[in-house]
Amino acid sequence: MGNSIKPHIENAQKTGVCSLKGMKLKELPPEISSLPKTLRTLDLSDNQLQLLTSLLGQFVMLKSLNVNNNKLKSIPNEISKLLKLETLSLSFNLLQTFQLNSSSKMKHLKTIHLNNNKLKVFPVQLCELPDVDAIDLSSNLITKLPDELHQLKAIELNMNRNRLKNLNDSLSKCERLKVLRIEENCLTLDSLTPVILKESQISVLAFDGNTFDMKQFQDVDGYTEYIGRYSASKKKFI
Repeated sequence: MGNSIKPHIENAQKTGVCSLKGMKLKELPPEISSLPKTLRTLDLSDNQLQLLTSLLGQFVMLKSLNVNNNKLKSIPNEISKLLKLETLSLSFNLLQTFQLNSSSKMKHLKTIHLNNNKLKVFPVQLCELPDVDAIDLSSNLITKLPDELHQLKAIELNMNRNRLKNLNDSLSKCERLKVLRIEENCLTLDSLTPVILKESQISVLAFDGNTFDMKQFQDVDGYTEYIGRYSASKKKFI
């Protein structure tokens, strides 16, 4: 393994970008420790990693971490030390929980991909991220949205293919939330309350694959206000 890893490590020492994608890694190679602390991008996707070691905490200048398509069941606390991180991708793993220490200090984190895991509970700490733009939690096992959701700063929240039975009126207080994807859940028409439709900033609501259709949606109290925001958002791109 060392011989195949070596050129990637040497290249990363020069460029600040390290790709160990698709190398059948079952654990982080010790050569990782020789990477510069100024490393900006680390791609560990398409491997067989079950654990990430504390070594990751040394890359304090890291902006992008991709560990998609592995076998992770948890993440180390050291990820919270990556205060320059802008993109965190952990899709297609086996995560049952997701926690960040001092998540409010991760001021640069913009995009989080946690889709296709085993999460049963919405990670409340995502609501503490001060400047996040997009959160993808699709294809998990989440049954409800937390009361703390009103703190969420995201512009887009993807909850497609979960097990939601209700929505939370806290959505109406998410000041930046424009796009909400809730396709293929267990939602009834009553879930789209007048509070959400009239008072929220949501201008794109994707809900196919639930227990109601567009025709029924058009009769809901608050539809007029929602469709007004939807039309206005479309005009911006014309």
